Amino acid sequence: MLAAITGQPRAELLNGIVVDRPTVNMFYRLMEQRSAGMPLQYLEGTVQFGPLELLVDDRVLIPRPETEQLWEKALELVPDGACTVVDMGTGSGCLAIGIAHQRPLARVIATDISRDALDLARLNAALLQVEAEFCLGDRLDALDPSLRGEVDLIVTNPPYVSDSDWLKLPPEVRDYEPRLALAAGDGLHIFRYLASEAPSWLAPEGILVAEIGDRQGAKIHRAFRDPKWEASVLPDLTGRDRFLIARTTA
Repeated sequence: MLAAITGQPRAELLNGIVVDRPTVNMFYRLMEQRSAGMPLQYLEGTVQFGPLELLVDDRVLIPRPETEQLWEKALELVPDGACTVVDMGTGSGCLAIGIAHQRPLARVIATDISRDALDLARLNAALLQVEAEFCLGDRLDALDPSLRGEVDLIVTNPPYVSDSDWLKLPPEVRDYEPRLALAAGDGLHIFRYLASEAPSWLAPEGILVAEIGDRQGAKIHRAFRDPKWEASVLPDLTGRDRFLIARTTA
């Protein structure tokens, strides 16, 4: 935290530096907030996501390592040439900006129902000089109708925590991060929606890549047990179910 306040690297701090009184006062104010449970990333104001440093605050969910792994899986599936990618529920913009940064020929469109989240995502894109489009609206309905049948890949880290499980989350998460980005109903509604609605937006043999809850794999796989889909559930680095990859059939 002192490194974030002073802008000095850790090695310099370990060697010892002189700080002025305003810096000391700021440090103790932030320490009080951290002791009360505010996430460190919000206090520092940034988070590392792949090769990018993103601004984060309480308007958006803090990107987790699992979401960085989701980004890596999406990159493996995004064509190197021209294509259309949609990040549904972009939050900080980490997935959309990360993909656009690595696949500059892709048209990347980010949606979110939160105007505040989109404002921060736009700012991140501008600061990182990454080209992406941002659309305000609910889920895929935020997209222009002309995109129906034209999207090559949809990537999303949706709110998959159930309302009952949200109450059990650590206070550091529950009391500070936006509930809208974390929890919704039984936690599976969004996947039933995607199983039904995504095919009309995806191009033939288009792909949906999503982060899921670690106890949801079997239920989500059943939701995509439809002739329109070929779906699989993959584990994260701890071996827990974490990712849905579903392709539309021809």
